Amino acid sequence: MKIILTGATGYVGEGVMLELLRTPQVEKVLSVGRRSVRLNEYPLTVAEKVKLEEYIIPDFMELKAGDEHFEGYDAVYFIAGITSIGTPEDVYRRISYDIPTHFADIMPNKEQMTFIYLSGMGTDPNGKQWWMPIKGATEQYINTLGFRHAFAYRPALMRWAKGQRGTKMQRMQYAYICFYPLMRLCGLANNMTEVAHSMLVCTRNGYTPARQSVSADSPVVINPRDITKLANSPF
Repeated sequence: MKIILTGATGYVGEGVMLELLRTPQVEKVLSVGRRSVRLNEYPLTVAEKVKLEEYIIPDFMELKAGDEHFEGYDAVYFIAGITSIGTPEDVYRRISYDIPTHFADIMPNKEQMTFIYLSGMGTDPNGKQWWMPIKGATEQYINTLGFRHAFAYRPALMRWAKGQRGTKMQRMQYAYICFYPLMRLCGLANNMTEVAHSMLVCTRNGYTPARQSVSADSPVVINPRDITKLANSPF
């Protein structure tokens, strides 16, 4: 499979990138971002490193439809994002709605492509906290664009992948790691291997949670329990 990935310099995107590169079924990963991922700093083999191609773009909103960089891919894993804590609403809206919806808009051959948007636990189009409906609107919009499959990922705690460098978010995860076994039992935690593997299963096979009916107005939501289930499925 060939995957377009955003957010590879952040905690979740970094972990997913590493796991994708280590997966034999993944042929190529195109990392789209504002900064290089500095691949040589990771414990990867030469064969794994050569799978990665980087497309550095200062402003995602400058990307246009017809960009040849995006031709021939099976999926987009849009993981780039920002925390709502301490972020002005207009900045958060640009990063969490304007950019991902624009990115989805310009993708070619949508009917043959899977789009996975990393949303977050608590996202709700009718939520009371100001950030919830912003991400909820993003989920809904992407769902209307005609992708072969479209998924809204809403994970909770995620344990880092082998070789992650230690981003600010990863250091925050250390504070909760003692609760990781309990949170797994409660269906609120996954590791990066599970997250990446589940995305590949969704890309190849599609997925509809038993609890959910799919409609044009209702995106397919993937929660931590779904991630665990999918991670134990073949692709």
